[in-house]
Amino acid sequence: MMKFKKYLMFLLIAALAVVIAACGSDSKEGENKDNSEEKSSENASSEGDSEKVEGSVVIDGSGTVYPLMARLAEEYMGEKPDVSVEVSRAGTSAGFEKFLVEDGTDFNDASRLIKDEEKAKAEELGIEVKELKVALDGLTIVTNPENDWAKELTQDQVKGIFLGEYTNWSDINPEWPKEKIQTYGPNENHGTYEFFYENILEEQDLVSDINLQQDYSTLVTLVAEDKNAIGFFGFGYYDNNKDKVQAVSIDFGDGPVEPSLDTIAEDGDYAGYTRPVFTYLNVNHAKEKPQVLDYALYIMNNVNEFAGETGFAPIPEEEAQSLVSDLEALK
Repeated sequence: MMKFKKYLMFLLIAALAVVIAACGSDSKEGENKDNSEEKSSENASSEGDSEKVEGSVVIDGSGTVYPLMARLAEEYMGEKPDVSVEVSRAGTSAGFEKFLVEDGTDFNDASRLIKDEEKAKAEELGIEVKELKVALDGLTIVTNPENDWAKELTQDQVKGIFLGEYTNWSDINPEWPKEKIQTYGPNENHGTYEFFYENILEEQDLVSDINLQQDYSTLVTLVAEDKNAIGFFGFGYYDNNKDKVQAVSIDFGDGPVEPSLDTIAEDGDYAGYTRPVFTYLNVNHAKEKPQVLDYALYIMNNVNEFAGETGFAPIPEEEAQSLVSDLEALK
């Protein structure tokens, strides 16, 4: 009888062991299955992200805005290697000519607002254009580092110099050298030229012998080699060439103000020479080519991060995010 009871106990223990083993196996199989499905899902998601956009994005336009857009393009392509972003700098006006044609560029960078005739051209071609304000620039008056007299000028004096009302420095101040003022600036392809002509000179003709150039680096070199030089361009080109040229402080009526990332603002101390800069988006292309819209969203989500290091003051973040919302609506 005792042997029979031991035998029954053995059978019971063996049965329990089989059940426990089976449960453990089912649990492990379920866990492995769940983990496998989760990893598969993660891999699919990861692959989907990397393949989300591909192709090319073509940008031209403002030489002033170029450093900012080139920096953004570099960062973007590091994150999205399947997209090629080509950034050129023909100048604002020349860029609009490439933008407002059939199969034109995807973006046009501009250091001025789009003109009425350019809007009319876009409408004629059926191109929907979206204006994206990307940063604030401070028009900067620069001189040769050896110029130790004209370190501060009033708005009227700057205007008089570039209108040709003064021939020699001594015409502004008799204590200054009796030497001819040599003026320099970007040519008519650039929005900076148009901003200067329209806003600073109030659409009066520049002095006839001004030396106008297409390339900003050439302008820097010319001013750096001419003791009597005075020129104008965006703050970023001055900021990156402080070893070659010096900035003139401008008196807007309350004392001289030096251009800097702290003073450049639409309502700040340097407001008189502050201007917004833009990139214009071909909305048709953004709707047809996912990479174009993706890059537009990247610009507005990241532009303030790179504005300062390329010589621009950032726009208010709420303005940037408002434009992000506008772009999201194009999806």
